[in-house]
This record gives sequence, structure tokens and C-alpha cells, in this order.
Amino acid sequence: MTLEPSKRRLIEVLLTTNEPLNKPSLSNLTCLCIDDLEYFKQLWSITPGERRRDIISQLVKLSQENFRLNFSEIFVYCLYDVDSKVRTGAILGLSEEESYRYVAPLLAILKKDTDEKVREVAVKALGNFALQGASGKFSDSIVNRIYDALLAILDDKNMGMNIKCLALEAISPLNLPRVREFIAEAYNSDDINLKISALRAMGRNCDPFWLTELRESLHAGNNDVRYESAFAIGELGCEEVLADLVKLLDDPDIRIQEAAIRGLGEVGGERPRQVLSELLKSPQQRIRNAAKIAIK
Repeated sequence: MTLEPSKRRLIEVLLTTNEPLNKPSLSNLTCLCIDDLEYFKQLWSITPGERRRDIISQLVKLSQENFRLNFSEIFVYCLYDVDSKVRTGAILGLSEEESYRYVAPLLAILKKDTDEKVREVAVKALGNFALQGASGKFSDSIVNRIYDALLAILDDKNMGMNIKCLALEAISPLNLPRVREFIAEAYNSDDINLKISALRAMGRNCDPFWLTELRESLHAGNNDVRYESAFAIGELGCEEVLADLVKLLDDPDIRIQEAAIRGLGEVGGERPRQVLSELLKSPQQRIRNAAKIAIK
């Protein structure tokens, strides 16, 4: 009987050789004990940058494919890597986590990292934690820390437009002061990107208060505006939007039809199920596939 190699030997092969990366070996990096994690850190510091990027990218994919795999401690360590792409990958790896423990490291990255792309990805990740906080998973103190960090970006006149748009979308699930104010201000902006972010924020905000604006935007000449409006209306998931969604099934833009189909699945009930069942007969495969997913 051949014994399996130890975690340390596995770490050595992964970090100090050019052997092709494979799922079984990378999967064994899950839940490293303290000693093995320390050994990983020692070798990681001398691992070539391209190899580090490849490993972190594969670990992110594996964690998304199999929720039982846990590379969170590796991701936290890699938040401080000298390579911005590794740091970006580490943030992506933590963005699907459900523990408040990862909020503080992400807030630190948002505050201290000098790379704009890294900070933008951190904002997106904090948006996922804001969504969890809005559902009551975190304490008020954790939620307020997320809110304050995103609010600081929105209030900073020197911040770039892209990160401001991302911060607006990230903060939108929180039912806290000034969120509605920022969404309304962005919606009424002349900047098309800010307006689109406002529509996304309305959907994430999940407040029927925005129905008037969303319905108005369904008739915009800009396809992207109509698409985001359709998607946001679907996010509200209330029966009141049923007629709006059905009308969108005739939109010339197939993306908007798909957004409406997804929305019908969110609303649920007998009438949406009937409509979706009819769409299973569509000659367009994309429509049939969207209807199948919505029915599920």
C-alpha cells in the first residue's frame, strides 16, 4: 500500500516546481492546519509571481465549484501579496464567504491598498457582505462599518466615477440613512453609467418605492438602461410588476427578454409558471434555457 504524500510535500510541489496544477492537488490545500499554513506562507514568498497568480485563480474556481473546500486562510494571507492580481484573486475568494470575520480584512484593503482595480473588487466583495447584513446575518456594528466605508467613497469628491458606481451598488441593500438619497441622486444624473448603477441599486434595494422610476426607465431609448430596469423590476419579485414583465417578453433586445423571464421566476405563482411554460416552446434556445432556469 502506497501512502499519500504529506501536506508539506504537496505544498512543496505546488509552490516550488513547474508541475501542472490539478484539481486533486489544489483541493488538498483546504483547511490547512496552523503549521502547514505557516509552511505554505514561507514557500509562497519565494514562489514566482505567475505561479502564484495561477494557483490563486484555480483556488477561487475550486471554492466556487465546491462549497466544502475552504481556502479562506490562504485568501486572507494573499490579500497582502505584492502582486495586485493575486490580491484581486484573494478578494474574489473571500467575497462568497458568509462569516463576519472577513469584513475587517476587506475594509483594511479598501482603505490602504493603492491599486484602483484591487479597491474596486474589494467594494464589490463588501457589497456581498452588505447584502448578508441586510438580511440580518451580521450585527449592527458590522453592518455600520460596511456602510461607513462605502459612504466615505460616495462622499469623496476625488474618487473616480467607476468606484463610486460600484460603491452605490454595494451599499444599496442597506436600509440606512442616505442610501435612498444617493440612489435618487444617481438616477437623476446626466451620467449614463451613474444612472445604470442607480437602476442596479434599486433592484438590490428591494424596495417597491422605486417602481415608478423603474417603469419609467423601461421606455428609455438606451438598451442598457431598459435592460437594467427590467432586471431590477424582476429583483423586486412582487406581483405588482407581473404585467410589466410580461410586456417585456416582446422587447426586441433578447437580453431584456431574458431579464423579464428571470423576473417571472422571482415573482412565482401560477400565472408566471403558465407564461414560462409557454416559453419552453420558443424557437430560440436562449429563451428556452432562461425559461427552464426560471421555472426551477
